[in-house]
Amino acid sequence: MPGITDNLDTISETIRRSFTEKDTAREHVLPLCRDVIRYSSRAIRAVHRQELAPARELLASAKSTLTQAKKAAGGHDELENTGFFRDAQKEYSEAAITIALVTQRQVPPPEELLVEYAPYLNGMGEAVGELRRFILDGIRREDYERSEELLTAMDDIYNALVTMDYPDAITGGLRRTTDMVRGVLEKTRSDLTLIMRQNKLEARLKLLETKLKQ
Repeated sequence: MPGITDNLDTISETIRRSFTEKDTAREHVLPLCRDVIRYSSRAIRAVHRQELAPARELLASAKSTLTQAKKAAGGHDELENTGFFRDAQKEYSEAAITIALVTQRQVPPPEELLVEYAPYLNGMGEAVGELRRFILDGIRREDYERSEELLTAMDDIYNALVTMDYPDAITGGLRRTTDMVRGVLEKTRSDLTLIMRQNKLEARLKLLETKLKQ
């Protein structure tokens, strides 16, 4: 008569094979996700330096590498739901959205980027911080019209994110990102408003001085 635990070896071997497959896949996916993050951050740095062609090339490399990572995951949902995989999607989304907005193109949808919704939205929120840098650069160049356009984009992003009132388990901690966006938006609006008022005041004073000299 077979013992009640005779099948444990078979069960254990099946589980070990599954874990070995997933561990092997993870070892392939992890460095690819790191490369996606690296390409994405370099793309953002390039666009800040007005190097648009290299920025787009780096963004294309990030997308290609993310596709490789998905294939390497081999259909293991556990790997695609890990923090490092979602971080890669978030960083890529941030870079793609930032580059689109600063080059005056529409925001690419998540389906075009091939990313999940939660990391996409968090990447959109992170892009607001990059837009602030562009606005500050615009202020230094006295390009206030462009700065106002980017501020409007920041405002639109916040208005979109604030409507995503769902648990963090679904949105990947979007509430924290949205709070960050609100703070960056308020500070940027304050900075831009202040400098534009100062410039208007200086222009009026110069006009008054000119009239007094006549």
